[in-house]
Amino acid sequence: MDEIFEIVNDNNNIIGTAPRSQCHGNPELCHRTAHVIVLNESGDILLQKRSKNKDIQPGKWDTAVGGHLMIGETFKQAAVREMNEELGIPPEQQISFLFNMKIINEVESENVAVYSTVYQGHFKIQKSEIDEIKFWPVTELINSMTEKSFTPNCILEIKEFLECSRM
Repeated sequence: MDEIFEIVNDNNNIIGTAPRSQCHGNPELCHRTAHVIVLNESGDILLQKRSKNKDIQPGKWDTAVGGHLMIGETFKQAAVREMNEELGIPPEQQISFLFNMKIINEVESENVAVYSTVYQGHFKIQKSEIDEIKFWPVTELINSMTEKSFTPNCILEIKEFLECSRM
């Protein structure tokens, strides 16, 4: 069954709903997602390698946690749910809001709330979504980020995160 997403306007107000299959393919149907940047105590950034079976950007490195909001869900609720579903991080793990982003490309438009957490515990990856996870030292990550191996959204998000971290 096709997921149903809430469609939002430029002010992030809900103006309707549409199935995932319509949203992924029509950038005029802006929907919402939550992402979580996961760090270890050394400041390395965890990324996930998207499953080769994903409909968008298969096999590329991406933000550790990311997912669409379910109907009626807040950004924070979605972030906590997705952390647990994708990586097995317990729901009581503390997250901090970082910033909002707007992602627009030829496939979709998303309003994204980005959170962070520091976690070194056990990970249980969702095999249907993720092929691999890896903590990247920041310098190695910066030197490796190309659209050949990383999603364009991940590149933008990590650059914004690093810029915010310098402040």
